[in-house]
Amino acid sequence: MLIADDTPFVRERFMAAIEGAGHRATFARSAAELLARVRADLEDIDLLLVDLKLPHQSGVELIRAVRKLDGGRLPILVFSGTVSSADEVRELASLGVSGYINEYSAAQHILPALAPHLFPDNFNRRGSPRLVLGIPIAYRAGGTIAAALTLNINRGGMAIRTTSPLDRDTEVKLRFRLPGSKKDIDLDARVCWSDAKSGMGLCFTRVDASDQTAIDDFVDAHFSEDRVKAEAAPEQADSKGD
Repeated sequence: MLIADDTPFVRERFMAAIEGAGHRATFARSAAELLARVRADLEDIDLLLVDLKLPHQSGVELIRAVRKLDGGRLPILVFSGTVSSADEVRELASLGVSGYINEYSAAQHILPALAPHLFPDNFNRRGSPRLVLGIPIAYRAGGTIAAALTLNINRGGMAIRTTSPLDRDTEVKLRFRLPGSKKDIDLDARVCWSDAKSGMGLCFTRVDASDQTAIDDFVDAHFSEDRVKAEAAPEQADSKGD
């Protein structure tokens, strides 16, 4: 994994979380370093995390320069705080950027946020945004019954925080209640990633139609609200600057 950021605090936190989970990480402090590493080590890079405000080249043009080297091959995540406008988000989407991550995420949230990109073959990626959400859940696997808090949720699964994660591919029965709802949701899931330091990811495998609709509506509604706020933020900042 290649982390391109000129802030030592960000680089060190992400590298510690990634290497602590058994992955390899390297870094670049400028656009020139980033492009040189992509050019030299393209076959060895599985995921790229990019600060769009790197010295020497920035924004969409930096991602375009990467794409000229990798031919669209690399999954790229952008640090969300370095995006300057909604127009830039649209341009990045056209360049195949996989998503965004908060560069100041708490250390325990880093791996769950990266999990769909670290374990693409074992994560149910339904093109749905992942919402950071901490709600209590109960789960049962064989003779094990436990409670935990979620880290995030999307239409097809969730990540939960636990120091005793189950093995990958374990079948699990889940029960939880969405905020604002008076009805419990019961469903079947499968462990799609597991890490002792951050928790585990659960992919939904059997959900009643009404419960799936409730999950979809909840995710879509909150994502829309967050997106409107994010798109409004640059405009508000410009207004204050004027």
